[in-house]
Amino acid sequence: MGLRDEFWQDRRVLVTGCTGLVGAWTVKALLERGAHVVGLVRDQVSGSELIRSGLISRIDVVQGHIEDASFLERVMAEYEVQNVFHLAAQTQVGIANRSPLSTFEANIKGTWCLLEAARRCGYQPHVIVASSDKAYGDQEELPYREDAPLEGRHPYDASKSCTDILSLTYHHTYQLPVCITRCGNFYGGGDLNFNRIVPGTIRSVVRGQRPVIRSDGSFIRDYFYVEDGAAAYLHLAECMASQPEVLGHAFNFSNEIQATVLELVDRILKIMQSNLEPDVRGEVSNEIKHQYLSAEKARQMLNWSPQFELDAALEKTTNWYRDFLSAAPKSVAPNSQVLPNIGFPTLASSSVEL
Repeated sequence: MGLRDEFWQDRRVLVTGCTGLVGAWTVKALLERGAHVVGLVRDQVSGSELIRSGLISRIDVVQGHIEDASFLERVMAEYEVQNVFHLAAQTQVGIANRSPLSTFEANIKGTWCLLEAARRCGYQPHVIVASSDKAYGDQEELPYREDAPLEGRHPYDASKSCTDILSLTYHHTYQLPVCITRCGNFYGGGDLNFNRIVPGTIRSVVRGQRPVIRSDGSFIRDYFYVEDGAAAYLHLAECMASQPEVLGHAFNFSNEIQATVLELVDRILKIMQSNLEPDVRGEVSNEIKHQYLSAEKARQMLNWSPQFELDAALEKTTNWYRDFLSAAPKSVAPNSQVLPNIGFPTLASSSVEL
């Protein structure tokens, strides 16, 4: 057993949003290292990788709402939680634009309720709060660094700016041991939000359909593989325990490879050996044109680096969706809808985000 496994062995960890994309892979990584995982679940989501893989049977499931501070305090106290990975959020920009109040409830109120519960539960757990590169808003200087101002202007971006500020407030005012992660656009097996670019493109190709791009295809983003994200969260938690100087800091995590939407779609098409041409519609609004991160601070303070190259990770992701889609029940309508959940997958149309 390695030192990292010894750190996590029997460690009591609460993961909010555990049935979401990043949550499921984070739970998997924790279980592999022997942690005792408590997962917050709001709704049952049959397509979640946590459920499909059977991992949910290996964790303690608590059913409730992230906006309920008393409930969260009870969970942290009764399970004697030592670490919290706060991954629950409404993550869709389009949904935030259409329904800002539900996004603010989940992302802003949900964060202050969790932080207040951690402050009051009596165990002073180490808390990692998942923010986003969107918290920076639209910056002229690229790549974004952690000392850039938080200037989210649209609903999703603003909700993440608030998440950041609230988290640091609880550290500086109440000395709660908190760190913040700001990552690019996550992708990987298990993301059932098919209006996102990676799963949407793969599903379209599998079905012989042209992948739809809502923007003009020139938007530049960071694309961050979910297994790298889960590993980064665990690594940061380990550093928080051994390097108190990192407490109260925000860290960008990125492979620092930027790609336009069209470039990313082209990579997927080549991996899948498809000759389909994207349907570029130029319909997007309220989204930032160019957004990518510097991970220099994480490299220097945490000695962190990603493990996966973009093409290798896209190939793993493509293989996951081929298996998933080939095993999907034929009775499920191709454009079926599941109401959005906090940190949970949403089945949508084959149009890809951006």
